[in-house]
Amino acid sequence: VQLQASGGGLVQAGGSLRLPCAASGRINGIQTRRWYRQAPGKEREWVASIRPNGAVDYADSVKGRFTVSRNSAEKMLYLQMNSLEPEDTAVYYCNILTVYEDYWGQGTLVTVSS
Repeated sequence: VQLQASGGGLVQAGGSLRLPCAASGRINGIQTRRWYRQAPGKEREWVASIRPNGAVDYADSVKGRFTVSRNSAEKMLYLQMNSLEPEDTAVYYCNILTVYEDYWGQGTLVTVSS
């Protein structure tokens, strides 16, 4: 199983980006799909989750600005990021937690300029 996040880049504050994450291979026993991020010099932090039943959760820092979604049939996970702030600058990682494994993508860099 491989996860590949993409869609990162340089954007001005107030702008938007959409990050797709493509999964390849067969994934069974999914408990939740998640996005994390790691800013320079900081620890990796959880951003958003979406469970198989569609329930979503967000970190307080992104609530109201970010939206997580998925297309299970196409094995895609998305993170729509609006009203971006310089503090959102980080490498963003997609993650799928199953009852067997914890899968991680290699990350995509998002840089928000002020």
